[in-house]
Amino acid sequence: MQLEEKIMAEMKEAMKAKNEVLLRGLRAIKAEIIKAKTEPGANGQISDETAVKLLQKLVKQRKDSLAIYQQQNRPDLAIKEEEEIAVIEKFLPQQLSPEALKAALQAIIAATGAVSSADLGKVMGVASKQLAGQADGKAIAACVKELLSA
Repeated sequence: MQLEEKIMAEMKEAMKAKNEVLLRGLRAIKAEIIKAKTEPGANGQISDETAVKLLQKLVKQRKDSLAIYQQQNRPDLAIKEEEEIAVIEKFLPQQLSPEALKAALQAIIAATGAVSSADLGKVMGVASKQLAGQADGKAIAACVKELLSA
């Protein structure tokens, strides 16, 4: 079952259960998927990889908003963002633990032959493709910088 179909099935269940929190998050996902499907060149279809990228973008947007709401002391809005993040993350692949991320990046560094921070771009290109959906880009970059500077 494709990711889009899972989201639609989950949406029906949320409507039946009258779960407003879940429904709000699912509607946000559905809106982004529809927008991506209607873009020029999409032909009314999106791949699961594209859908995962959309979900990651939604989570990032909500985390940014969450930080702003917390800075401005708006717990009512911060709670809504946290709830939507939890809903969206249910549909993302399992995230790597920091230890697993470090191990995967060490293997990539060894495979690319990188030895210094000058090789950061080379490692990031490979790591971004191999670890797509499994780790946040900021976390990957921070870990690569740490490993190459050591």
